[in-house]
Amino acid sequence: MRQSTTTRQGDAHVSAHLTRRLLQLYVGLTLYGVSSALLVRSGLGLEPWGVLHQGIAERTGLTIGVVSIIVGALVLLLWIPLRQRPGLGTVSNVFAIGIAMDATLALVPDAHGLAVEIPLMAGGILFNGVATGLYISARFGPGPRDGLMTGLHRVTGRSIRLVRTSIEVAVVVTGFLLGGSLGVGTVAYALAIGPLAQLFLRVFAIPEAAGEAEAAREPAPAAGPLAGEAPAQAILPG
Repeated sequence: MRQSTTTRQGDAHVSAHLTRRLLQLYVGLTLYGVSSALLVRSGLGLEPWGVLHQGIAERTGLTIGVVSIIVGALVLLLWIPLRQRPGLGTVSNVFAIGIAMDATLALVPDAHGLAVEIPLMAGGILFNGVATGLYISARFGPGPRDGLMTGLHRVTGRSIRLVRTSIEVAVVVTGFLLGGSLGVGTVAYALAIGPLAQLFLRVFAIPEAAGEAEAAREPAPAAGPLAGEAPAQAILPG
């Protein structure tokens, strides 16, 4: 009887642990889309990939959320030659952020005047840091763009910072040439997102369950971490 009770308690703990991780994942991805939409409405400049998404949207007539989904799916295809393996968070990232972004843009009007634009920009950057801490701490795998970065790092042997900087410079320049919004918000994002993400990774950290801790002691496969999951410090913005 005592063993049966202990087993039920253990199962309940594992279930609650998984529920929290899933909740953090989808709240984080939704908030990420909301934060990106707030940066769009501020009109003061977007995060690097947002510049590209907006530039493509300007040229194609698609919504920026739909462009985000398409670009995410195309980037995910680049994982194949890099032998990266997606997780639930990777696939969810492709769709959830774009959907949340378009929904927010439908509800929030354009800002007019710095008295509105600056708070929208600041809120977008802050929420983006919160969102990053939430979904990375859930440990369901990196987003397509982060996985591209870590895959190139592993294949080329170049540093994470160099690979990330090279990708984002190319993305920003391409997006700007296509008509994406580059401004003070882009600079503020670049300076603030690293410290914010580090802070919220600690705030939303989820202790590993017993099964996860045991699995973590097993050797990682040659193709990369289990389910395409990169170490949190490797996929931090900045």
